[in-house]
Amino acid sequence: MEKPEFSCAILSKLNLDDIEKVVKEAYHKEDGPGRPPRKPMGIFKALIVKRLQQIPSERELCRRLWKDDNLRELCDIEAEQSPYHPSQLSRFKKRVGARRLQRIMNKLLKELLKRGAIGGETVVLDATFVKAYSRRDPHEDSRGKSDPEARVGRNGKTFELGYKLHVAVDAKSELPIAIIVASANDNEKKHAPALLEKALKATEGRVKLLVADSQYSSRNLRDQASSQGVRAVIPFPTNQLRGQKGLLRVDKYFRTHGPIYEKRVYRLRSSIERVNSRLKDQLSLERHRVRGLGRITVHALLCMIAMLLTAMIALRLNRPEKTRSITMLAT
Repeated sequence: MEKPEFSCAILSKLNLDDIEKVVKEAYHKEDGPGRPPRKPMGIFKALIVKRLQQIPSERELCRRLWKDDNLRELCDIEAEQSPYHPSQLSRFKKRVGARRLQRIMNKLLKELLKRGAIGGETVVLDATFVKAYSRRDPHEDSRGKSDPEARVGRNGKTFELGYKLHVAVDAKSELPIAIIVASANDNEKKHAPALLEKALKATEGRVKLLVADSQYSSRNLRDQASSQGVRAVIPFPTNQLRGQKGLLRVDKYFRTHGPIYEKRVYRLRSSIERVNSRLKDQLSLERHRVRGLGRITVHALLCMIAMLLTAMIALRLNRPEKTRSITMLAT
């Protein structure tokens, strides 16, 4: 587990004025009628710290805010004030919502593009499984009992209850540029066109290569990519275009066969595996206690924002080699 100074070092060096404007839109003005709200930006920082330090729950975050003076100062909590209650953190996420968090993510992506940290020319698509905080409904075991929006879907070699996080990653920087959260039983092909559109918008149309595994092989996605001037490097499964030579394919031993150029480009697909690993192991993507598609989306966006903020501070410290390093940036 990381020391508190790590998150302080990250957030204290960032100018978050643009983010603060977006966050404050969800609250009434302090000089208006009604009780003034707790500092929204302080709550936002607390939620980012929770992910960077892998704090398992919001109650544990509250306990740490009681004890750690540096953390209290970072999260805009004055000496005589109590820390943010878990209910205040929950209300913040509900008020700000996924749309505003997506705007914050887009602002960070725009600056990273401008600074050259994100190239945007090669984009990799994949989906990762996020378990639901619920058991299966005994009356209908394809959905959750306390989370009816969760569905049973494939997770590796098994089937589990949860959601799928569909991610588009810049292969150069290994940073996320677009996400879609959906039920676990939705096929990747269903959300791939919308995910590609979001990636094109986030990169300002810079995408030249689209890399994905054979699960994404569909005529619609290939035609969409071609119409946008994007070359799709996606292996054809064995049931598509049988007997036709010169196509990229992957056998059951994960060996690639086909054109040399496409085989070389397809190796970039591993970049998204590393991103998914960092999201789960270092930013607590799977350590959540929320239910419902909307709340899972908010949780995933906060994880993405924490990753992008880490890249931002690395650039501002003139350490571009640390843009991917969540745990080692302060060393």
